Amino acid sequence: MTNPTTQFAPSRMGLYEPMHQISMWEEDSFDGNISPGSGVCLITDSDSKIDDKTEYTSDKSIEHGEDTRGTRSLSEKIQRRLAQNREAARKSRLRKKAYVEQLETSRLKLAQLELELERARRQQGMVMANANMGGLCGTVNSGIAAFEMEYSQWIDEQERKMCDLRNVLQSPLPIGDAELRIMVENVLNHYCELFRMKRDATRADAFYLVSGMWRTSVERFFLWIGGFKPSELINVVMPQLQPLTDQQIASVDTLKHSCMQAEDALTQGMDKLQQTLAQSVSFLAVGPANYTSHTALAFENFECLQSFINQADHLREQTLLHMSRILTTRQAAKGLVAFGEYFQRLRALSSLWSARAV
Repeated sequence: MTNPTTQFAPSRMGLYEPMHQISMWEEDSFDGNISPGSGVCLITDSDSKIDDKTEYTSDKSIEHGEDTRGTRSLSEKIQRRLAQNREAARKSRLRKKAYVEQLETSRLKLAQLELELERARRQQGMVMANANMGGLCGTVNSGIAAFEMEYSQWIDEQERKMCDLRNVLQSPLPIGDAELRIMVENVLNHYCELFRMKRDATRADAFYLVSGMWRTSVERFFLWIGGFKPSELINVVMPQLQPLTDQQIASVDTLKHSCMQAEDALTQGMDKLQQTLAQSVSFLAVGPANYTSHTALAFENFECLQSFINQADHLREQTLLHMSRILTTRQAAKGLVAFGEYFQRLRALSSLWSARAV
């Protein structure tokens, strides 16, 4: 018989073999020599993936920062370009404005040249007429001839001064009040020079001055005792001086009221002088008995006419000076430009009217 113990021994060995294999597997698994195909390699792969993800996230952050800097740089470039475009547009508008003003100035100068040519032809015709009529018309008044020549030069200088003052006021670069005040004073002194010239011409021939033969046809339409009405000066420049302070408005109103009172007094005096002169001329026709006395009376009235012209010019001069004191320097400059341009337009209109097609 077979021994039972001997029969079951292999079975026990078979039961122990799996445990022995497990034990051997555990020792092989945790040995220092781990093969690449073991389970630990799975953990290493996971760590590599985490590192790769971290590097990817870092790369995305760098790319995002670069995109932000690129966007900011592009925005700054666009802003600079827009600013350059705005500056170029502003300079273009200034050039266009200057070009239009230059065209307007050239047109006025052309009209002034035509006007001077017309005046020269008229003077030549008067000289020829006086020469042909001889003793009947007498000789040409040298004082009046000198005045016409001086007045033509005065107009040219006035045009230049107005152009300089206008350019300074319209310049984008500001000018100091001291320098602007000097320019204003020069223009005022230029008007005072005109009044001095008129006083000399009045002594030569008061009727010539009061008739306005030295002015254009349109200017003569607005003539008052050999020149412009001082109150009209205020009406012309006031719209160009706004805004004014309450004190300035009150001062201008007071000055205008005083001017109108003086104008009324001089106008009434001129009317009375005309009546007196008409009576003197009537008495001359009565007879030769009192011819000498009535002629002397008429000459006295002529001298009174000189006084009226000088008083009217004095009122004009004082109105200009008082207006310059009421206004600020820049306002005074604007007023003088507006006043000069007013007479430029009158002369240009007169030239165009004379040259119109009949």
